[in-house]
Amino acid sequence: MRSIQVTMTDEPLSADALSRELCRDDAGAQIVFSGVVRNRNDGRPVLAVTYDAHRPLAEQTFRDIAEEVCARWGDLSVVIAHRAGRLSVGEVSVVIGVASPHREEAYQASRYVIEQLKLRSPVWKQEHYADGESDWLKGHSLRDDPSAS
Repeated sequence: MRSIQVTMTDEPLSADALSRELCRDDAGAQIVFSGVVRNRNDGRPVLAVTYDAHRPLAEQTFRDIAEEVCARWGDLSVVIAHRAGRLSVGEVSVVIGVASPHREEAYQASRYVIEQLKLRSPVWKQEHYADGESDWLKGHSLRDDPSAS
């Protein structure tokens, strides 16, 4: 039984709450991935990250990716939630959940979702460093994706 839920939100994300959304009787596997703001990037100490997005387009992109996952790996449950705004180190920035009858499909689908989100989503990331500087990170391109060749 296929289901898709996507959101771009200013509210804190909970992997536990998302996991409850995935419960279904035919799912023997449930994968929940949480992306968390880390304290270093490229050797620089990071204090926080700001995520900005074109929200309607981001949610449509999330939905498109989830539809692709269901078309490729079967009738899965897919939940994608991404934060917007300023997040401190340790805060959850993205949560992806996939439920399926078998673990292999759940693992593959979850990995596909996060890689495609990073590649295609209109979500921009600005890192704030300990030295007071900040920088918008360069996005990904199809050239960065080995499967695009």
